[in-house]
Parts: sequence; structure tokens; C-alpha cells
Amino acid sequence: MSVLTQVLSDLGLALQSEEVINNFILLFQKWNQSINLSAARSQSEILEHIVDSLHVIPHLRATLDGNSAAAHVLDVGSGGGLPAAIVAICAPEIHVTALEPVHKKHAFLRTVARQLSLANFEPLAERLDDHAHRDYDIAMSRATFDLQEWLLRGLSHVRTGGVVLGFEAVLRTDLPAGCRRYPYALNGKPRAIIALQRAAGHP
Repeated sequence: MSVLTQVLSDLGLALQSEEVINNFILLFQKWNQSINLSAARSQSEILEHIVDSLHVIPHLRATLDGNSAAAHVLDVGSGGGLPAAIVAICAPEIHVTALEPVHKKHAFLRTVARQLSLANFEPLAERLDDHAHRDYDIAMSRATFDLQEWLLRGLSHVRTGGVVLGFEAVLRTDLPAGCRRYPYALNGKPRAIIALQRAAGHP
């Protein structure tokens, strides 16, 4: 059993996603040689980022609580598609909007959407400040902003009751009140998904 098969199984994700993820890895490696999508170069390094990204999907589905089919998720600073493209591959019922203002990286994301036939994946060459839509069910970002900054900025892009998700690599004690922490391990290192819900009355 491959590492990817094991992780998909452990997280309750469809094993059929593995073939598409492997095709994504091939695309990623090809483009990464010329436009520097990531410092990850080897297949094992890329796989570690993918495994990390996979951990957010059960939290997306739990947050949406059975309403995934009508869900709209925003990913900010999508870069090489981690986690945005991985979510789109493994959760085809969720519409993922990926913001990536660097045009070469945006071109990669558009290629991913086209070549992997991801009808639920919409890459946009926009910065967060220029993005007009502010009624997402969930907004997420991985290593684009400082975690505390992202959680607070993300609140203005989700509807009331919507949730902002972030990835915590090192334990933080300065996060906003109301955050929930969902720990997991990545190659023996502690990680966590951090969730913050937008309350009624938030400006």
C-alpha cells in the first residue's frame, strides 16, 4: 500500500483520487523546473505537502455539515495548488476558488484545472484585497500570511457563520479568541488545523 493510499484511507477520502493526485504530481514537477512553484523538488517532498493538504478536507466537510454540494471555498495564495487543487480533486462536490496573483503560478493552476478536468476549480489571478466576493462558506490559506493575520483577515471574506481555516506548523499562543485547534502529525511532526468562525455582528 502506498503512502498516499494509506493517508486517503485514514482520512476517509476516496481512493480513486490517488490516480488524479499522481497526475497532479507529474504536472507539478514539470512546471516546478521552470517557474519555481515550491522549494519541494523530489517526489517525496511534494508528497509531504500533499499529505499536509489532505488533512484539511475532513474539516471542510465537517464544517459544511452535509451541505458540501452547495459549498464555496476560497483558498488564498494558492501558489502550486496546495491545498486548493488537492481539495478540488478529492472533494468534487465543493467549488474551490483559488487566488494566486503571480501570473506564472496562475497559469499553472489553470493548466491543472484543464488537464485534470476539475470543473469545480476556479483559479483567479487576484490579490485578496482586490477580491470582491465576501460570502464564502469557508476561507483557507496555507503559509501565505502569518497565521494570526490570516485568521482575522479571512473573517471578512466568509458569510456570518462561515469559517476561516489555517495551518499551524508551530504551536501559537497568540491566536484570536474562539479559535479551535485540530492537531495531527505530519511525518512525526506536530501540526494543526486552526478554525475560527465568523460570529453575527462581525464587521
